[in-house]
Amino acid sequence: MSMPRSLTIMGSTGSIGTSALSVVQHANSLSETPVFSIDTLAAGSNASLLAEQAIAVGAKQAVIADEAKLAELQERLSGTGVLSFGGAQAVKDAACRPVDRVLAAIVGIDGLASTYAAVEAGNSVALANKESMVCAGPLLKQLAKQKSVAIIPTDSEHNAMFQVMERREDVERLILTASGGPFRKTSMADLESVTPEKALAHPRWEMGRKISIDSSTLFNKGLELIEAAYLFDVPEDQIEVVIHPQSILHSAVAYRDGSVLAQMGMPDMRTPIAHALTWPERRQPAPVEALDLIALGRLEFEDLDSERFPAIELAREAIRLGGGAPTVLNCANEGAVAAFLAGQCRFLDISWVVEKALNRFVSGPLAAQATDSLEAVMAVEAEAGRLTGALLAEANSRRVGV
Repeated sequence: MSMPRSLTIMGSTGSIGTSALSVVQHANSLSETPVFSIDTLAAGSNASLLAEQAIAVGAKQAVIADEAKLAELQERLSGTGVLSFGGAQAVKDAACRPVDRVLAAIVGIDGLASTYAAVEAGNSVALANKESMVCAGPLLKQLAKQKSVAIIPTDSEHNAMFQVMERREDVERLILTASGGPFRKTSMADLESVTPEKALAHPRWEMGRKISIDSSTLFNKGLELIEAAYLFDVPEDQIEVVIHPQSILHSAVAYRDGSVLAQMGMPDMRTPIAHALTWPERRQPAPVEALDLIALGRLEFEDLDSERFPAIELAREAIRLGGGAPTVLNCANEGAVAAFLAGQCRFLDISWVVEKALNRFVSGPLAAQATDSLEAVMAVEAEAGRLTGALLAEANSRRVGV
């Protein structure tokens, strides 16, 4: 009898985390013996849902990053046998516990510390936190090699490439697909008045608020371009971005013999999650709708409109600049998205802030600094936060005519 695969899920209450738990519970329900066991669930501040999840899957422990919510978590878990902990250090400690796989799904650069800790502790990582690879890709890959640890791409696009990646030396280019989000046909004039509610209404995927805004600006695709370049060691000019509104073909790899290998499936994150949690064995059945090619009829693709979506070229510029520039792009985008969601800047200000932050960083004191340690990356992140705050104030001044 095989032992269940032990998992820790970082970011369990978010969209990736809840999808992962759906995969776990479905797989276990189909087997006489558990396929997966849950060591730890970690979340940001939703103590109620975290406790509910931990009890439902029989987790050994639950960790909440917001220490102010620890008392509530402890109360909800009282008498269940599930241990509870709180605070940033507890989240990192959870990532270090020995398991078969850690799912890194904490949104934004907030997920970097625990992702790094998991790799450093010798845990293999299913990476759904793209920002970790964007901000510290070379560092994480070097550490993973040193620790003989696997980093399994879990974003649908990177997981698709990973599934069809044969010999890296035979690869001619990567084809990264994008749905185009809700505004691929919207005029530039109408983009001036986009509200958060409109930007959150993604036509294909159900996602968290931050990634939904990133999808509407295509900064998610810019971040994914950088992530793909680092994950697969491919220059940015060999990564093509193609609009594919149906979100059926999740990405492809083109080879020098003319072959193009693609991975397809319905737009449901549970498919790549199921693959990433079970790799290198073949995937468990996942609770997803089967792809019906006859019903689908045809696949549609469009060119990228760089004027409407400057995020892709900004991402290319960041990776060409190297060093801390990808971290600046990520952090400026995070800050601008948060401001947009709070009604503190306009939709088009997001790309303006990112572009100006990159320009100012390049001429600043940290531009030449190597990002070869976690401390160096976080120093760049702090500088990017300062630049972003100043630029958001400028954007607001421009809007009100001060």
